[in-house]
Amino acid sequence: MAKRGGFPGGMPGNMNNLMKQAQKMQKQMEEATRELEEKEITATAGGGAVEVTISGKKEVIKVKLAEEVVDPDDIEMLEDLIMAATNEALRQIEEYSTQSMSKITGGLGGGFPF
Repeated sequence: MAKRGGFPGGMPGNMNNLMKQAQKMQKQMEEATRELEEKEITATAGGGAVEVTISGKKEVIKVKLAEEVVDPDDIEMLEDLIMAATNEALRQIEEYSTQSMSKITGGLGGGFPF
């Protein structure tokens, strides 16, 4: 009776190597994710008048305003500065995340080479 499926004698060497590489990559990605979650990025707007710090989890953890930027007659400008600083911090954390993951994947382009 003929065998169905599988490889006679177990996994071939290439498949075994591929599995080891995938496990190593998974561990590196988990470590990079933990590192990213602990990362803090601070961005400013208005020449430093507004400073926003976000975590790697993309949560705002600190907002600092220079006293001179708080003008009750121009709330809209303050809102715009806070938004600009927050968006810049989010952009920077996304860039950091992308660079961190691309170091691990080695430019696989979202897939495995098989």
